[in-house]
Amino acid sequence: MTQQGIEPVEVVGTGLIGTSVALACRRAGVEVLLSDAEHGHVRTASGLGAGRARTESDEPRLVVVAVPPDHLGEAIRAALDAAGPQTVVTDVGSVKTAPLEAVAGHPRLSRYVGSHPMAGSERSGPLAASASLFDGRPWAICPGSDAASDAERAVERLVEVCGAVPVRLSPAEHDRAVARTSHVPHLLAALVAGTLTGAAPEHLALSGQGVRDVTRIAGGDPVLYSQIIGGNKHAVIDVLGEIRQRLDLALEALESGRRVELESLLMHGVTGTLAIPGKHGGPPRPTAAVHVALPDHPGELARLFGDVGEIGVNIEDVRIDHDPGRPVGLVELDVAAESADVLRDALESRGWDSHR
Repeated sequence: MTQQGIEPVEVVGTGLIGTSVALACRRAGVEVLLSDAEHGHVRTASGLGAGRARTESDEPRLVVVAVPPDHLGEAIRAALDAAGPQTVVTDVGSVKTAPLEAVAGHPRLSRYVGSHPMAGSERSGPLAASASLFDGRPWAICPGSDAASDAERAVERLVEVCGAVPVRLSPAEHDRAVARTSHVPHLLAALVAGTLTGAAPEHLALSGQGVRDVTRIAGGDPVLYSQIIGGNKHAVIDVLGEIRQRLDLALEALESGRRVELESLLMHGVTGTLAIPGKHGGPPRPTAAVHVALPDHPGELARLFGDVGEIGVNIEDVRIDHDPGRPVGLVELDVAAESADVLRDALESRGWDSHR
């Protein structure tokens, strides 16, 4: 048994997630072996300090499969085929039921435990990777009914080494959860963004932060996300059915002019936003927005943050909207509700326009 209990770790697939796993393990002092069908990615990841290329004589204790969804089942099976009797295999794919079904009946099935870190980026490839990508983020551990207890502990150790927070779910529970919190939101963002493609330029000139917030995640790789969403089709279809019912209600309310029903649907949405966990997984705290006009040239955002830090108010979230008619941005600082007036007054005393 090594100090970490899981090394050497082999990472199969050196894209964003795989390389980030490798970098996080190296940060913790874990030996990492790298393999990828794209040898250039292995060279790049190695150059970043993520580990070294695996050789035939290496015997990994834990194999992390981080390949695209369409190749996940095949890659997990290959890892189990090549594994020693004590080797544990996990994967970091976005869907958990399908990979488990793909390796059903394998003689080493007890050595496989699926997992899924809830972290990522709109960027891709090893150069986008970061050792801190998983810090404080939930990481689902989804063992099948045949998984050995020591295999589960090894995957939990990996999660801890990477700085993430383990969350235990069955594969089916996981897929239902990500359909609601990730896959369907991505699909709906794409559908809304698609309505902008034929819009007149003068209409698009009215775009504000709202449409940017709603459509931001629609910029993800369509090939990758079609694999992710398609791989979880049953759970996604169930959630889309719920949304279709509410969309029909919205259409009926608008066509009939029934404002009460429309208000009820909107209030249902407000209730949903309040259900999202707050900072550090705790209950949501009341916040208020402080808007500050920001000259659009280097150094101004740093100066604003510096002033807020000196004032001693903690920023919960920040957004920047750009004024299309002037070289000015509008920064929205979300702070604890009881601190909003204090921050506005203090910023105005320092010469900032707080846009009351």
